[in-house]
Amino acid sequence: MGKSKSSIYRRLIKRPLDFFFSVILIVAISPVLFLVAVAIKLDSKGPVFFKQERLGQDAKVFKVYKFRTMITGADKIGSGIFTDSTDPRITRVGKILRKTSIDELPQIINILKGEMSFIGPRPVPVGHLQKYNVGDEKRIQLKPGITGWAQVNGRNKLTWPEKIEKDIWYSNNLSLILDIKIVLRTIKSILFREGIYSGRYANIVKKNNSLDEGEVKSK
Repeated sequence: MGKSKSSIYRRLIKRPLDFFFSVILIVAISPVLFLVAVAIKLDSKGPVFFKQERLGQDAKVFKVYKFRTMITGADKIGSGIFTDSTDPRITRVGKILRKTSIDELPQIINILKGEMSFIGPRPVPVGHLQKYNVGDEKRIQLKPGITGWAQVNGRNKLTWPEKIEKDIWYSNNLSLILDIKIVLRTIKSILFREGIYSGRYANIVKKNNSLDEGEVKSK
């Protein structure tokens, strides 16, 4: 019976709930989105949004939207996708957006388009598909989410295998009650700023010795 309820929720209820709440949210917070967009443009040169190809459900590629929090082209400088609170590539406004997780809000557009869900495994770069082992496919059978079980149990501090393990557990135990629990724990994580950075940035910079702050700021 439990498996049956989980299947019904997954197939028939989760998507309508995502659409309903995404419409309400995007209308309710539209003034905030506008103010953030203005702040980003005034703070640094570059686009308001950061768009990057990510793996979606069943390994379909889509473009995820986020507010830009770093200088333009930051993913091709220094430590690439790894960051820390001291990363000089992060803009002044970007630091605030990251601490409050406001930079993730544009992903509501991805939810409206049916590419993401509010809750699910985080969308990963396309190259991560090579990291999947046999048995890991359950992670990509779900739509990626803005938050998820791994996000509220360590977030960026988790290693890749740990994230996979928690995302597969979520897939096996998916339910409305669990999603509500994740929403509540997400609010707590945002308030206490838990797991925003992985802590691996400093080690990468030290190892490569390739991130020159003066050079980064001039680009």
